[in-house]
Amino acid sequence: MSSTVPGHAPVLRRLTARALLLGDRLDPAGLERADAYSTNPLAFRAGNDGFVALYRFGVAVMIGLSPLEEDDVLTLVKLRVVGPHGHVDDETATLAIAPDGVDRIEPDGPIELRDASPERLLVVCDALAKSVSLGRDEREVNAVFDVVEPFAASLARSGRPPWRRRAMLKLIGDALLAQHRVSGRVAVEEKPDVLWDRPDLERLYARLEDEYELRERAGALSRKLDMVVGTARVLTDILDADRATRLEATIVVLIVAEILLTIGQIAFFKHG
Repeated sequence: MSSTVPGHAPVLRRLTARALLLGDRLDPAGLERADAYSTNPLAFRAGNDGFVALYRFGVAVMIGLSPLEEDDVLTLVKLRVVGPHGHVDDETATLAIAPDGVDRIEPDGPIELRDASPERLLVVCDALAKSVSLGRDEREVNAVFDVVEPFAASLARSGRPPWRRRAMLKLIGDALLAQHRVSGRVAVEEKPDVLWDRPDLERLYARLEDEYELRERAGALSRKLDMVVGTARVLTDILDADRATRLEATIVVLIVAEILLTIGQIAFFKHG
């Protein structure tokens, strides 16, 4: 069913695109098929006229599928998810196919495409997959960042670190875990492989990149992560310095005790 918007080309049909972050990793082994459009990500047709793209960083993107068709796909995909998440993050977009128009994105409007070719859908899938993955990373880093801030504020205010050793060790562990999860999940700066064969889709990808603020969000995430990891290193140094100070104090006490014991023994034998 087509529709017309003033100043726009007639829309032939509308499709719903959903990106789901299912877990830490997704192993597509066993899902390969001869009619796949791409192997990285694994992309293929599903349902009556739907499209699926599976990303190794744990995201499945489905376009034009009914709820029942989505359930069928997810039933197979979830068996190959490593580190499944209890809460599934999702990103949804509406695609408007307008054969006589141009690829563009209007503010608060759908993503307009000239056609629903696999190459164009792969470009859209890439942007949605990165966006939903960044959303999870932002939430994880913000959670650690919210814990780091009181430590830093206490250190700036009093000049002394909060001597809660277990809390400091937990913070260091959370920071390192966030760094591990974020750094290895998805390279936002990398463009989708399909652009090597279809450089004419570079403009579409650039518009999607701007729409979802992928580079800006990745930059902000990187800066927060650097601060979190830097704070963890400072706390580690403080713990090491504290341990060294205590060890030195213990050694001094033992030396003094040994001297006093020696003096006592000398005095005892002299009087004896």
